[in-house]
Amino acid sequence: MVWEAEKPIRVAIAGVGNCCSAFIQGLAYYRTFGADGPGLMNVEIGGYQVTDIVPVAAFDVDARKVGLDLSQAIFSDPNIAYRYPDVEVPSCGVTVQMGPAMDGVSPDLTEFVTLADRQAVDVTQVLRDSGADMLLNFLPTGSARAARCYADAAIKEARIGFINGMPELIVCDPVYQQTAIEHGVPLIGDDVKSQLGGTAIHRALLQLLRARGIHVTRTYQLNYAGNTDFYNLIHRGQSKHKTKREALEMLIPPDADISTGFSYIDLMGDRKTAIFYIDGSNYGNAPLHFEAKLEVEDSSNFGGVMVEMIRYMKLGLDRGVAGVLQSASAVLTKHPPMPVDDDAVAIQHLKEFTAGQRER
Repeated sequence: MVWEAEKPIRVAIAGVGNCCSAFIQGLAYYRTFGADGPGLMNVEIGGYQVTDIVPVAAFDVDARKVGLDLSQAIFSDPNIAYRYPDVEVPSCGVTVQMGPAMDGVSPDLTEFVTLADRQAVDVTQVLRDSGADMLLNFLPTGSARAARCYADAAIKEARIGFINGMPELIVCDPVYQQTAIEHGVPLIGDDVKSQLGGTAIHRALLQLLRARGIHVTRTYQLNYAGNTDFYNLIHRGQSKHKTKREALEMLIPPDADISTGFSYIDLMGDRKTAIFYIDGSNYGNAPLHFEAKLEVEDSSNFGGVMVEMIRYMKLGLDRGVAGVLQSASAVLTKHPPMPVDDDAVAIQHLKEFTAGQRER
């Protein structure tokens, strides 16, 4: 197996953490066992399959990853993503390069990250030299300055597509939206909504309750895992709280109480648990209570959506669409610039975009 494709979608990656590990392992999985294997939301999108995705550049700041081939770096500490059985990741021919550290490594993360003693490369030049179609932002939550540095390099300078997989609000920023239009590049964001994660399930539950006439009075969602992302969320997860809350608030009455929470439990590793709690009332204001629990490999849950975003982004690039790809963002992210409160409507919009019946 080699990293080739008849219709390659060339991606550059900022942040070689657990999400990157699961993403790359998944690409190797489908190249090994077939592009129509289980676990995909869509086998084909506009003629593109998962096996068309090819990594061409990668950036990180950890000394244990910088300088390695991407295929090796994804398994370097502190990464603990689920290791796909019977899948060997061949050399990508992509050396992980030193990116701008800025606020990407907070004081709280120094326990996990060994900052490389190297000068940051010229991100824009690497993007241009690699021939990347788009840049995927996998940086840790709270990396506001670093995320914008990569966004600037992609949107303003290299003029390629930008997918924001983290909760920093970049695609929702009107300035970036206008800049993307002026530079002729598409955007998808902000913050990946996992393939089957807390936000997707919580929204589905709230939509079901609303459709059945249930009055929700209060609800919360608690998420916990043992990866570096959750450790980081404990210390600087304000933006994640914002994206999660706002994805749910449109589905409950204005007077209802809502809360989201995160906890780090190191023994959980990359296995995430989400707890859902809902109080409400039905006919005659009789009380109703609902609880549920989900357990999932956190980073794989991310990768399953990223391969969708990439192919929708490529469609936008092929069609010359500039600015926010609203349909893909509404379905696949927690905090899209134009949220749609009915997920079925959002999915229909995305189908229309794929068919060329909707511009964005």
